[in-house]
Amino acid sequence: MTRVYCYSRCTTCKKALKWLDDKGIKYEQIDIKENHPDEETLRQLHKKSGLVLKKFFNTSGQLYREMELSKKLPDMSEDEMFKLLASDGMLVKRPLLITEDAVLTGFKEEDWSKVL
Repeated sequence: MTRVYCYSRCTTCKKALKWLDDKGIKYEQIDIKENHPDEETLRQLHKKSGLVLKKFFNTSGQLYREMELSKKLPDMSEDEMFKLLASDGMLVKRPLLITEDAVLTGFKEEDWSKVL
């Protein structure tokens, strides 16, 4: 089953969910603010994605800017980054698409079309 971590007020998430609905793709929607992935889940998703860990951060988010993470991330260990990501769903890039074979951060129609 395809899972999508989203935030209800995020326009990119709304666009992604509409795209899934229009394609008739069944999915489970998970509120990233209320039910964000824990550290172990993030580690598994990161490994499965093949992406650099920084791609899991919501770099345009308010919390990211408030915490000045653009300055702090380069000096953080992977363990510290995973702990930070697991601490608040608003730090995680969304939508976060999880299929049996892939994990994608953000919504790019072309990328989603390839895995779905």
